[in-house]
Amino acid sequence: MPQLFDRTKLLVKPLSERSHDLDISTVKDLQPSSPSSLDKKLIPLARRIIAARQTGRSIVLMMGAHVIRAGVQRYLIDLMQRGYISCLAMNGSGIIHDYEFARIGATTESVARYIQSGEFGLWKETGELNDILSEAYKKNSKDGLGQAIGRAIDASSFPHKDISLFCSAYRLGIPATVHVGMGYDIIHEHPNCDGAATGALSYNDFLFYAGAIQKLEGGVVMNFGSAVMAPEIYLKALSMCRNIAQQNGETIRKFSTLVCDLHDLPEDFTKEPPKDSAAYYFRPWKTMLVRTVADGGESFYIRGKHAETLPSLWTCINELEKKT
Repeated sequence: MPQLFDRTKLLVKPLSERSHDLDISTVKDLQPSSPSSLDKKLIPLARRIIAARQTGRSIVLMMGAHVIRAGVQRYLIDLMQRGYISCLAMNGSGIIHDYEFARIGATTESVARYIQSGEFGLWKETGELNDILSEAYKKNSKDGLGQAIGRAIDASSFPHKDISLFCSAYRLGIPATVHVGMGYDIIHEHPNCDGAATGALSYNDFLFYAGAIQKLEGGVVMNFGSAVMAPEIYLKALSMCRNIAQQNGETIRKFSTLVCDLHDLPEDFTKEPPKDSAAYYFRPWKTMLVRTVADGGESFYIRGKHAETLPSLWTCINELEKKT
């Protein structure tokens, strides 16, 4: 018979005993980026974002948690405050880095070091995210996971909550959705993890995300560094929204997609790579840059580090604003 792992035997240590790879100095001040070739590539997309804001269409930004580790929180928060992001989506590790930065001004541990001793991920304060989610689910099963975390950080006395993406989104009333894969995140190791509560709140977030995609016609959807989560939730939500749109005699075809990553794509990325190529399995390419924009949309690909691409996009938007 299968045997459940007994989590009660785990030794969970305080964060004060962990060595952190990143601290608050990683978070960049809000300032224009230096002129670069990125600006020329991003200006057309920045125009689409400004137009989407003016017409009330969705501007969805999806991201991997490495974006938080790149220290660009102030750029994202400013874009949210000014209406240039109407939905922020990330995977489960996003809440961990955001929460740790807000609470202690540091985040990220050495996997190579702590996996050898069996300490990786087993830190008491980070595990308290599970308590927040369980309590939120008990109070309101229709809550979103990101909303629950944002509310908790907002109500806290954490010294660095001003750089929390979830706190800012909560205050602004913008959906910050979290798309969890069970067992993917360190807080799933902890004895206090309630899989049912986590799953229910994350599924609510998927539905909030799909609600944003319903207004994507004339809008923009972006992906910074998420190879699996972003293209997969986008694909399913878009299918759902097109299903309803078609029933109503409407379409969701004319919108823009942006992928920012470090993969080397050919100059013409509007065709799928062959199935016998490893590139075929880079989902953002075939899903976001080709298949979903094939009937009226347009796509953009920018190769670069998040610490460069997001400040450049922010700068391009600002420069175009001045001219209007």
